[in-house]
Amino acid sequence: MLQTYYTVKGYGEREIVIEKSRFICYINRAETEEEAVAFIQQIKKKHWDATHNCSAYLIGEHDQIQKANDDGEPSGTAGVPMLEVLKKKGLKDTVAVVTRYFGGIKLGAGGLVRAYSRAVSEGLNAAGIVERRLMRVMRVTIDYPWLGKVENELRSSVYTIKNIQYADRVTFDVLVPEDGQSSFGEWMTELTNGRADIQAGAMEYAERLLSSS
Repeated sequence: MLQTYYTVKGYGEREIVIEKSRFICYINRAETEEEAVAFIQQIKKKHWDATHNCSAYLIGEHDQIQKANDDGEPSGTAGVPMLEVLKKKGLKDTVAVVTRYFGGIKLGAGGLVRAYSRAVSEGLNAAGIVERRLMRVMRVTIDYPWLGKVENELRSSVYTIKNIQYADRVTFDVLVPEDGQSSFGEWMTELTNGRADIQAGAMEYAERLLSSS
C-alpha cells in the first residue's frame, strides 16, 4: 500500500463556455475500472443529446489502468489531454467526463486540447483534491474520570480522533503516523499516569483536503 497519494475528494462538476460551445466537466473518484465505466455511462445517459461525451480515467497504485476516449472529437484532442491533466496533478483513482455541446464555431486541434484540458482543471477545482496518508489506528481505553482530559488533549493535538466508544470504559480510536506509534504511546501513558490501555490496530488512510473551490 502506498504511504501517501492524491485523489479527488469526491464528485464535482463545472461548466465553461468557449466560442459558444459548452464544456461541462464531471469528476469523481473511482477505485475500480467498473466504477469509472459506470460513471461515464451515467453522464452519457444524462447528456444523450450532447455532441460529445469525452472521458479519461486512471486507476491503481501505479496507474495500472489508464483510458482516454475522444468520443468523436479528432484523435488526441480530448481524452488524452484530459488524462494528462489528471497525471500532471499526480492523481490516482480518478475519472473525468467532459460533455460538449457544439456552439457552431470550430476550435481547431490546439483549441480543443486547451478547452478539454481547462474543463478538467476547472472540474478538479470543483471536486477538491485530497492527500490520503496511511495511518495506524491506535486504540486507547480509559476509565471515565480521564475522559475530559484525554479528549481535550487529543482534540488540541496533531492526531485525529476517528471515533469514540462509550461502554464500561471509554475507547478512543486515534489515527497516528506509522513512525509515531512509540511517541504517541509514551505521551498517552504520561498523560494518564499509566492508566490507559493502548493497542495498535489496523492501517487505514486518512484524508486531508488540499484544495477546493
